[in-house]
Amino acid sequence: MKTTIRPWKIEDAKELSSMLSNPKILDNLRDGLPYPYTVKDGEDYIRAMLAADPNDTFAFAIEVGSVCVGSIGVFRGQNIHSRTAELGYYLAEPYWGKGIMTEAVKATCARVFEVSDILRIYAEPFSRNLASCRVLEKAGFSFEGTMRANAVKNGITEDMRLYALLSPKLNRS
Repeated sequence: MKTTIRPWKIEDAKELSSMLSNPKILDNLRDGLPYPYTVKDGEDYIRAMLAADPNDTFAFAIEVGSVCVGSIGVFRGQNIHSRTAELGYYLAEPYWGKGIMTEAVKATCARVFEVSDILRIYAEPFSRNLASCRVLEKAGFSFEGTMRANAVKNGITEDMRLYALLSPKLNRS
């Protein structure tokens, strides 16, 4: 399946609403998203991403064919972490296990490194989310460690894994 990343369109809100109303997806994301996730919630998110500073927020729809099937974003840190950014993503359940997210992660990171001064992109999936960990590994991220008891999700204390990818602009041996 040909996977592309592209800027969000307001018309994507319906697909976004469907994805984020799936508890299997929400269980692997941070808290704070409404449930059920409405089309208006999706429109508000898309407007915010389109209005965000393009040097700090790199947010894209993941498209297969002409259908929006997921979301991916890289968000710049602040202060001493201003050249580090966090990666987040999710994919509609019917598209899991097809290599789509690995392609999207690779394309997104390459674009961010190409157009910005970001030196390091990191991700922090729950340790139990083995599929997400595998996506990061296949996309070239290095496992840096387990952050024990790092979060509480659905009342359960969770370990998280830390992965990072360094910019090819860095000449580190």
